[in-house]
Amino acid sequence: MTDVLLTVGTRKGLFIGRRSGGGWEFTGPHFNAQAVYSIGIDRRRAVPRLLVGGDSAHWGPSVFHSDDLGRTWVEPERPAVKFPKDTGASLERVWQLHPATEAEPDVVYAGTEPAALFRSEDGGESFELVRPLWDHPTRSQWVPGGGGEAVHTVVTDPRDPRAVTVAVSTAGVFRSRDGGESWAPSNQGVSAVFLPDPNPEFGQCVHKIAQDAVDPDRLYLQNHWGVFRSDDAGAKWTDIGAGLPSDFGFAVAAHPHRANTAYVFPITADSDRVPAGRRCRVYRTEDAGESWQALSAGLPEGEHFGTVLRDALCTDDADPAGIYFGNRNGEVYASADDGDSWELLASHLPDVLCVRAAVMK
Repeated sequence: MTDVLLTVGTRKGLFIGRRSGGGWEFTGPHFNAQAVYSIGIDRRRAVPRLLVGGDSAHWGPSVFHSDDLGRTWVEPERPAVKFPKDTGASLERVWQLHPATEAEPDVVYAGTEPAALFRSEDGGESFELVRPLWDHPTRSQWVPGGGGEAVHTVVTDPRDPRAVTVAVSTAGVFRSRDGGESWAPSNQGVSAVFLPDPNPEFGQCVHKIAQDAVDPDRLYLQNHWGVFRSDDAGAKWTDIGAGLPSDFGFAVAAHPHRANTAYVFPITADSDRVPAGRRCRVYRTEDAGESWQALSAGLPEGEHFGTVLRDALCTDDADPAGIYFGNRNGEVYASADDGDSWELLASHLPDVLCVRAAVMK
């Protein structure tokens, strides 16, 4: 079978799985007792660089990297992500580590709490604040979501490195088409049912965005109530939640090769954060949200309470694709056939906060 690296960030450390041949082997915890909220696997190098956003209750947050698949780790002597003094802000958490496009082989973006975007030009060893987003005129009206005020999603366009899209909790989607020099809210069609005006220019509680594998202008969005699709790189959004048992959730991921194919994990409600119907099921669309199929073969059949968080559902780039998710029960499940069937890889881990996977070549 395809050799796959699977990284699992938990409330109490990082676990690394490797499938070589037929079985899986895991090591960890790396960063024992640190919460790992973000992982990036940078495959633009001969040996992938692993990037980890760790959060120590004693020492605070930091960004680590490994160039030997997790055998050894480097923490910069000075903080990799640090707010300039004049902002009056200090780093609470690194929510996202996103290697940019092939056109910019050393660029990595970091999304943080407080809600900010940082850019690295040395592979994630040091970062600079993207000031135009930090200084955006709407910022004074942004408010924290349930998990804090954060830039938690970064999407880059493989055709144009200057096109960057971010999701902010709870300010919604913002887009730049000039490499971060300017930003505009881009939430037309995305609802904010918790606000007096349910269709504001900004203020939506977007939970996650995924980019279609074939058409980079097609984006899938899981909202705080609502699943949406954009066909114009986020300029406008269309509701595609019909057919799901609930359109509340946190995670969305796109198939790595097939057009119009994406995955979500529905949650009952914002006031009842358990799997929809108390059933552990991933839902897949193969027609860009026109219809949805429940995927449950190999998943628990009885009542289940394991919530999947926004970065705890991912795909690799195998063919057929591997699909992975972890939950707050400390379970990690994997499919090696596009989601048609599943197996339990690990259990009794701490809360799973994020997962990332990649084929090793």
